[in-house]
Amino acid sequence: MKKITRFRSLLFSAAFASCAVVFASCDKASDGPTGEYARNGVLISNEGAFTKSNASVSFYSHDSRSVENEAFKKVNNPLVLGDVLQHLSVHGDRAFLVMNNSGKVTVANANTLKAEGEITGLNAPRYFTALNEDKGYVTEWLDYDPVTYAYGNGRVAVIDLKTLTVSRTITVGVQPEQLVISGGKLFVANSGGSTVSVINTATDAVETSVTVNEGPNSLALDRNNVLWVSSRGKKVYNPADWSVSEENSTPGTLTKINPGNNSVSSVLTFSRNAPSPSKLTVNDSRDKLYYVYNNRVYEQQVNSNSLATKPLIDRGTYVPYGFNGLGIDPGSGMIYAGKAPNFTSNGWVVRYNNQSGAAVDSFQVGIAPNGFVFR
Repeated sequence: MKKITRFRSLLFSAAFASCAVVFASCDKASDGPTGEYARNGVLISNEGAFTKSNASVSFYSHDSRSVENEAFKKVNNPLVLGDVLQHLSVHGDRAFLVMNNSGKVTVANANTLKAEGEITGLNAPRYFTALNEDKGYVTEWLDYDPVTYAYGNGRVAVIDLKTLTVSRTITVGVQPEQLVISGGKLFVANSGGSTVSVINTATDAVETSVTVNEGPNSLALDRNNVLWVSSRGKKVYNPADWSVSEENSTPGTLTKINPGNNSVSSVLTFSRNAPSPSKLTVNDSRDKLYYVYNNRVYEQQVNSNSLATKPLIDRGTYVPYGFNGLGIDPGSGMIYAGKAPNFTSNGWVVRYNNQSGAAVDSFQVGIAPNGFVFR
């Protein structure tokens, strides 16, 4: 959730009774992890209202076809998750919950959601990814100017996952967002500019930056090892109502990057100036991409040299904020969309058939659902 207000760290946080790491045991019957949230379901991250510290995690069970809201709170009460859950990522048996306005990453057991520790000292953290069991990365926004509504160059924090501490930081472009690792390189979308930073994961040094269209916001790696970048284009706003000026803006794009040589192989440009593509994601076989454009969901074949012309999911006129999250179930291929009518009241998750685009069902979750982790 992007805000023009300066992000501030919370002045309070809960202390943890123990710093010991608890590992999930194995289920002898399935030789897999055990725990209420271990498998056959979906973890859903809900941002919560800005400054209200009411972010939450929901869990949808495929077995019972039911949703459990406030799952993190249920396990950890009275521990408060925090202010604005920007991103939820799972690596191995650990879940990393990026708390944007709280300036931290909460680390929990992915199978039980029991809190294990925190990564603190972060400034407006956005997204997390793990390289391996020992090292991870978090993007951070820095140097907000309340007069110009502008940010300075951001950074990537290198995380020691054994000690849950920041081992070093790497300066990148303005407002870094999503990260993707491929071939020993970390690619970072700098949404406040027009570059993708390329970081060597062995040295944690920036090798180069790749120029793309203005406002790169999301990344996806397809089965051909091509990195796709969704960019919004230059947007000019009408001062009366902050709507996007169609006449003065430029169109968004999907850019293909070859991670091997850091070169742009092609650019697919949208026909309209005002709408922007976002929430780029890929299916389990990585042969289809999905993204949100003009409050509609499109399916993009990775081998196609042109943009999809018709939306897969078209809900017509829709409320502001529209689809706040998008995910593809690797098992069924079903499309999960987070619906946020606003950023103060509970949202919904709508599930769609990936062939017809028809709505299958829906269920209510927390405020502003923005992401999905399939178990």
